[in-house]
Amino acid sequence: MKQKLLLTLLFVSVFLNAQDKKETYSFTLQQAIDHAIENNYTSINAKRDIEAAKQKKWETTASGLPQISSNLQYLNNLDFQVQGVSGNAFNPGGDPNEISTIAFGTKHSANASATLNQLIFDGSYIVGLQSAKVYLQISQNAKEKTDLEIKEMVTNAYGNVLLAKESVLILEKNKTTLEKTLFETSETFKNGLTEEENVEQLQITLTQLKSSLSNAQKRAEIALNLLKISMGIDINNDVTLTEKLDDLALKNVDLAVLAEEFNSQNSVDFKIQKNNEESKRLLLKLERFRALPTIGAQLNYGANTFSNEFDIISTQQKWYNYSNFGVNVSLPIFSSFRDRARTQQAKIAFEQAKTQLTETEQRLKLQFQQAKTDYEYSIEQYSASKSNLKLAERIEGKQQIKFKEGLSTSFEFTEAQRQLYTAQQDYLQAMIDVMNKKATLDKLTNKK
Repeated sequence: MKQKLLLTLLFVSVFLNAQDKKETYSFTLQQAIDHAIENNYTSINAKRDIEAAKQKKWETTASGLPQISSNLQYLNNLDFQVQGVSGNAFNPGGDPNEISTIAFGTKHSANASATLNQLIFDGSYIVGLQSAKVYLQISQNAKEKTDLEIKEMVTNAYGNVLLAKESVLILEKNKTTLEKTLFETSETFKNGLTEEENVEQLQITLTQLKSSLSNAQKRAEIALNLLKISMGIDINNDVTLTEKLDDLALKNVDLAVLAEEFNSQNSVDFKIQKNNEESKRLLLKLERFRALPTIGAQLNYGANTFSNEFDIISTQQKWYNYSNFGVNVSLPIFSSFRDRARTQQAKIAFEQAKTQLTETEQRLKLQFQQAKTDYEYSIEQYSASKSNLKLAERIEGKQQIKFKEGLSTSFEFTEAQRQLYTAQQDYLQAMIDVMNKKATLDKLTNKK
């Protein structure tokens, strides 16, 4: 009994540990993008929209194909409906002024039928087929736009995580260096070889540095969780980024992109607006097709039976077959110019869509010009900030030596430190800007 209890507890423990076990992931930037396109929550629903559009297309197609329906009816006449007739209706010798009554039917009756309907011509069906195709294209273009947005979002999030981690490392390094300088300065002050103000100035800088480091550590955790969410990963799982910020910045410096020509028709935003124009054109076509006749055919086949006793399900019961075939033609003649007004509204909507397409094309050209300028400027800033960082490091190093030798004041040394800290953050931000501006340009040019 004790062994069974131990085995049960061991099984439960293993099961609970398996439930709580975290998954571990490791990604390059491209791997993170690929994972997000497959697992991002918005991307998953966009794929479902495409599948729904495919089903909608078949639904529209099927409405013009043969439709078969069946019907089975049973009737129990609890009380017959009585009809009144003249007294001599069935008896020539009877009094014509008298009223006789008569009931028709049987106590039980049943009817079974099947109907085949086939649409022969309907203008709205033709437009419906074309609209279903456009609807599918809209869903596919929406998915394409979603993928591009996810790529940009993941690139930004991936870069922000690296930025936060680099900031933490730099601040920790600065903190270690400053603590060492503060210790040495404090010892020098104890020996009466420097002023107390120098110690206090360094203490102020160290306090600010510690605060910045604490904030950077918290932001690093938030940035990582934002990346997980954008990739469709539970925030409790572990994610490791395998690329470095410096390497990604260099990879995204591509001067050849600046020489490329922009074709607005390749942009997904242009494609979506083109879908809108086509939809409005089809609505106009639909209104015009309303003036055409609608033709359909119908074939019916059935059988019925009658009985005063409930034996209609008996194999001996006789059923009477019937069938018919018909064609229906419906043609609108006059609607007091209602249809003309609807056609004119559809025509106006179509003209508006064409104008919107032209506007979209011009706006995309302007956005490309702006994005290219921003990307070019980010490359210039990246190069400049890299040079400035080296200069700031040399200046801070010189000021540190002078400060230790008593050749410069604490104020001059602190200013050199602040200048270095600013240059470090500017350099990190410049690398992120190169990545982000390149991602924006890629999204605009529909580069996968």
